[in-house]
Amino acid sequence: MLNKKFRHGIALAALLIAPAALVAQAAVNQLGTVKTVSGSTITLTPASGADVTVTVSPGAPVLQLPPGSKSLQAATPAKFEDVSVGDRILATGKAGDASGTLIASRIVLMKSNDIAAKNAAEQREWQRNGLGGLVKSVDGPVVTVGSGAKVIKITTVPATDFKRYASDSVSFTDTKPGSLADVHVGDQLRARGTVAEDKLSMTADAVVSGSFENLSGVISAIDPAAQSLTLKDLTTKKNVTVLITPKSDLRVLPAQAAAAFAARTGGAAAGHPAGAASANTPPAAVAGAPRARSAGMDLSAMLSRLPTQSLSDLKTGQAVMIVASEGSTGNPTAITLLSGVEGILSATPSGSQPITLSPWNIGGGEGEGAAGAGAGGGGR
Repeated sequence: MLNKKFRHGIALAALLIAPAALVAQAAVNQLGTVKTVSGSTITLTPASGADVTVTVSPGAPVLQLPPGSKSLQAATPAKFEDVSVGDRILATGKAGDASGTLIASRIVLMKSNDIAAKNAAEQREWQRNGLGGLVKSVDGPVVTVGSGAKVIKITTVPATDFKRYASDSVSFTDTKPGSLADVHVGDQLRARGTVAEDKLSMTADAVVSGSFENLSGVISAIDPAAQSLTLKDLTTKKNVTVLITPKSDLRVLPAQAAAAFAARTGGAAAGHPAGAASANTPPAAVAGAPRARSAGMDLSAMLSRLPTQSLSDLKTGQAVMIVASEGSTGNPTAITLLSGVEGILSATPSGSQPITLSPWNIGGGEGEGAAGAGAGGGGR
């Protein structure tokens, strides 16, 4: 799912190369999200590592910058009182006497509400002018992806902006600059640009891709000490041990929502009402696979709004859908996990690929919106 912290972190980081007249060569810079504000002290949470305590020097200038800006030319004067919890700041100054402290001589501020507005606009653009799926081939500048039964041609140009997801995250803030050479067959890919009227081709302004694995099955074992669970994947029929990390996003589909999805997929009509599936329930042979696939799209779009859970909340015998990446140990690492999906998985036609979640949610919405990247099924 595209994290709601968007390009603002990248934009602020770009200010680290501001002219020497603005930032002294020996200055220390710290970028992060405001956790607390007390007097002249800010507790800052960076993208990685421990919190930093920032003490703002008296009279230190505060500059407010619109999200997406890459220089201070667009900045306007602000006040320290304008800094609030949730804002993004770049603090410039010198290291304090204690570890994890900074004496700031300047603050560059991006307000959280401005960031949210920019995120919403970006997401709408990805939804309106975005296509994606599983990469089927890369022929010169043209990437062919499959999305369900559709085959989509995505033409890249020299100006296309490529991003690549990190191996353990589907947060846009964790992406790295990429290139066409990074895109491989089996990758999940999402592109934004000029879309043809039939939505079967486009010229891409931006491309984000990653290598992910979709797993669906019933939990057979949970190991709290190893922070892992084991399930039998419905596609490969093999037992898979999946690692759970602090970055893993674990969600649960409430019973009422599960019942609605199961009814839409035809599970109830096939004699498998929502929640009736058990660890021994085989996928039901039901007609209407396209409707089942659309449920996967809807789930991906609403995922960020579902209740969270932890590994301790899960139990053996529960059915789960997982988007995973290859972890450092070789075992898949869960990026997203959704439980409460027994009725949905049991409605999958026998012998067909289970419904899968999209590994990220760029645009929200349904159909050709955010979930298109996962609509074609699982696998690398």
